[in-house]
Amino acid sequence: MRQNPSFAMTDIAELRRLIEANPWMTLVSQTEDGLVASHYAVLLDDERDDLTIVGHMGKPDDMIHGLGERELLVVVQGPHGYISPGWYGGGSQVPTWNFVSAHLSGVPEVLTAEENLVVLEKLVERFESRMPDPRLMWTPPNDPDFVRRLEHGTVGFRLTPTKVVAKRKLSQNKTPEVVETILAELSGDGPYANPSLVAEMRRAHDALADGRRSHS
Repeated sequence: MRQNPSFAMTDIAELRRLIEANPWMTLVSQTEDGLVASHYAVLLDDERDDLTIVGHMGKPDDMIHGLGERELLVVVQGPHGYISPGWYGGGSQVPTWNFVSAHLSGVPEVLTAEENLVVLEKLVERFESRMPDPRLMWTPPNDPDFVRRLEHGTVGFRLTPTKVVAKRKLSQNKTPEVVETILAELSGDGPYANPSLVAEMRRAHDALADGRRSHS
């Protein structure tokens, strides 16, 4: 992802929020047979306060990716959506796409079976705990043998990225009037209504406004 200083996202807290809110990620590796991509749910490592993530791959994806032996690129995709040139007012304009995304790369550490069990348990708890009657990993009818077989079919990993490229392109280069028009269009009932993108845009532009006030 080509970086643009105007859209760079560097705040660790904001990047952690992006990762936490968008756990379904794309994992990419360069192999002898070319690029390979997989898709898995990934979590922040709750024992760290940086951008370290934990997750797992089902076998044999770990072998295909060369997990632990070569660089892994993890693509985090946040809210995104189409922006019509008609929302910019007069003059020549082109359509574009607003988005928030981060690329985390590095060589991951392969977890032990016990560490992988902990990660699997946390993954299940993260999503299942919202259910009215949660079926957690160790909840019957799951028994220990079943859980161990489940773990044996996966390989856990921990990735502390050595390179992070994150971009928040949310019309920061437009006038406040144009931004409000875009927000109104995205907030309405039109074909490109997008509440999650509206929330990200407001967050980014509020931060810009706070920054301008602090320097005035």
